[in-house]
This record gives sequence, C-alpha cells and structure tokens, in this order.
Amino acid sequence: MKRNIVIATVAAAALITGGTATALATTGDDETAAKQSSVQVKDNDRKDDDGQGDDRDDHKGDDRDDADDAAENTAEAKAAKVTAADAIRAALAKTPGTAVSAELDEEDGGLVWGVDILKGGTWHEVEVDPGTGKVLGTWVDKDDDGDDDADAARVNSALKSASTSAEDAARAGADKGTVTSVDLDDDGTAGAWGVETTGAKGAESEWNVDLKTGKVTADRNDDHDDQADQADQADDDRDDQAEDGSDD
Repeated sequence: MKRNIVIATVAAAALITGGTATALATTGDDETAAKQSSVQVKDNDRKDDDGQGDDRDDHKGDDRDDADDAAENTAEAKAAKVTAADAIRAALAKTPGTAVSAELDEEDGGLVWGVDILKGGTWHEVEVDPGTGKVLGTWVDKDDDGDDDADAARVNSALKSASTSAEDAARAGADKGTVTSVDLDDDGTAGAWGVETTGAKGAESEWNVDLKTGKVTADRNDDHDDQADQADQADDDRDDQAEDGSDD
C-alpha cells in the first residue's frame, strides 16, 4: 500500500555522490524542510531512435532496455548503504507510529527511502537518506481523494493481529537480496507484507512475508508475470524466424 506522493521513477541511471541543495516538502502540518539526498542520480538514458527499423531492431532495443534496467537496479541497490529495515527504524524514531511501507526511489535527482507511517488516523511521509541514514524531511501526507480514514481503518484492521512489522519483513526479505521496497498487502485478503528485492545482477524479485509467522515465500503473481513475459518473447522470436524465412 504505497502512498508516496513525491517519489518518481528514474529510468536507466548511474549513481554519483554529492549535492547540497535543499527543497521544501509538500504541504502538511508536520512539515520540515526536505534536504537533498547525499546519493545523487545521473540520467543516462539512451537516446531514442527515430522509430524506424524492423522487429529485430525493436528486440535489440528491448534487450538494451532490459540491460539498462538491470544496471540501474544494481547501481541503486549498491548505493543504498542504509538498509530498508534501518531506514524504517530511523523514520519511526523521528515520527513514532506504524510503518506501512518503505520504498527506495528517486526524488528531485537524489535517491531516498520514502517511509509511510500511520500515526493514529494521520498519515506521515518520512524521507531517509540511503547514504547516511539521516532523516531528510517529514510531513503529513493527505490523500487528494479524501479516503485517508478508510485507508487507516483498512491498515489497522490488517495489522490488528500481526506479529511481523514492516521492519521485521525487511530483515526477513534481506536473505533473498537487497530489499528495495516493503509494502503492506491490504487489498482485502491481507496476510503478508510484499517485499521487492534486487539480486547481484540487477534481477528483481517479489516475496510475501507472512504477517503472523514472518515466513518468506515467493510471490506467485510475480512468477506468473515472468512466465507471461517469457511466452510473449517466444512468440516474438517465432515471428522473427518466420519473417527471416520469407525473406530468403
């Protein structure tokens, strides 16, 4: 259940350190200035082609995109010296409550941990520097749709009998790779934390961490998505072979 409203995804990036600029956090009653992260990202997107070329060129472009994504994932995971569990702990020390999600992502050119905390019936966003573990900024996160109370009630119900916290889930998921996201799966059948990890070569995986037992299992939906992608790729390869045969 990610409520991060100021986190944006950066495509294909290489990481460098530095940066001293500051920016104000978005509106909220519990607001502090959001300092820029010590871990900066530099956009290294490949130049878009002119849209011309055959399917084989498209496949080559897709392969390059996949390689770029893997490189970006690896770079970000390595740059985050502060783990998801430690980022959650730092956020809770600043803003006590219940951590509901944490995500490593890009914000204004810098890499940050965005942690959502529910305190009573109020949602708070806390940004933590993945390089230093310092809190960069905090503010009240108000949903434009006005369903904050419903979200809070759903989360409280899901966690009512939980024995595993977001921090616990992050530590459990760390055995599977570098944790880049922890998120409460509260879609009505909540029984687990959703955890995303990045492997040594940039491969992303999704896991479920049971709310009561802390047991880690592979996310079956993720496996199904991978199988569908592989099937689509196989179909495309067969089409390419058919076209090659017709050209001869």
